Amino acid sequence: MAKRGLWTAATAALVGLVGLAACDSNALAPRASAVKPAARPDSVGPKPETVTPAAMPAPTPSAPSENSLALQRYYGKVQRDLLARGLLRTDGGGEDTPLTDTMLVRNFVKIALEEEYVRGEGLRPSAGGASAIKKWTQPVRMAVEFGPNVPRDQIDWDRAQVKSYAARLARVSGHPIQMVDSGANFHVLFMSEDDTDLIAPRIRQLVPDVNPSSLRLFNSLPRSIHCLVVAFSDTPGGYNYGTAIAVIRSEHPDLLRQSCIHEEVAQGMGLGNDDPRARPSIFNDDDEFALLTRQDEMLLKILYDPALTPGMTAREALPVVQKRAGEMLGGPS
Repeated sequence: MAKRGLWTAATAALVGLVGLAACDSNALAPRASAVKPAARPDSVGPKPETVTPAAMPAPTPSAPSENSLALQRYYGKVQRDLLARGLLRTDGGGEDTPLTDTMLVRNFVKIALEEEYVRGEGLRPSAGGASAIKKWTQPVRMAVEFGPNVPRDQIDWDRAQVKSYAARLARVSGHPIQMVDSGANFHVLFMSEDDTDLIAPRIRQLVPDVNPSSLRLFNSLPRSIHCLVVAFSDTPGGYNYGTAIAVIRSEHPDLLRQSCIHEEVAQGMGLGNDDPRARPSIFNDDDEFALLTRQDEMLLKILYDPALTPGMTAREALPVVQKRAGEMLGGPS
């Protein structure tokens, strides 16, 4: 899904073999129809050892281009302006953000069970079309990569942020998520403007049968798209994630970069839509919150309840969602 506030974080998540759903998006990515998707196990038990395609070329540091420097200045101004307005909060919500179980249920339906973008039509906004439960059923194996032109002094910090956040998501959701050096199925790519030409080839390397329409997003990203994630179904036409790729611009200052990590990785777990009434939440285009909030954690807990399975409609999922929301927030309200 894509954020449309003072800044836009396009989380282009897509839904397997169907269409594209961007930035803070929740769908799965289409693959090329002429190519049979690579076979993937659909059980949640032990899987054969997999090998991740070779990572991007070894870094050859060079001075950033004027385009990259211009983006650094622009995003720096964006962050300063947001902070000056009291936005990009990192407190997770407080007394000024009351939350009831009724609100939590409504927000879950909007964020996890509606589409932000029309499938198969790039970043064309949806009118709130109904979707279905999208989530991982297999363990998430996460790896971080950096483009050759990403500043070397950012790498250790960014890697530590992803590692810490992955551990938090595993703890909150109860779903197995671990950092790996090989065999990854969730790839977080930090890329500079000067690495743009490497993004589409890397995605094609990771998902050889990806639909060309998915790749076109990466060829000329507007500066309004701060970051995005694409997720691919594990089965043709399915809603169970098998691969996800997040792309984060390295030109962002630290807080915006951290915000991208929080939103895109959570989107890649299945919370793909935005809604203006969701508060406190990062799944809201108003940029009030930079980092995962207490409500967002509840949304993840509900999504990864074993009673909710990929492909469930809102009608099928609602009894489970209502029950869990009541348990978390003290019953009917």
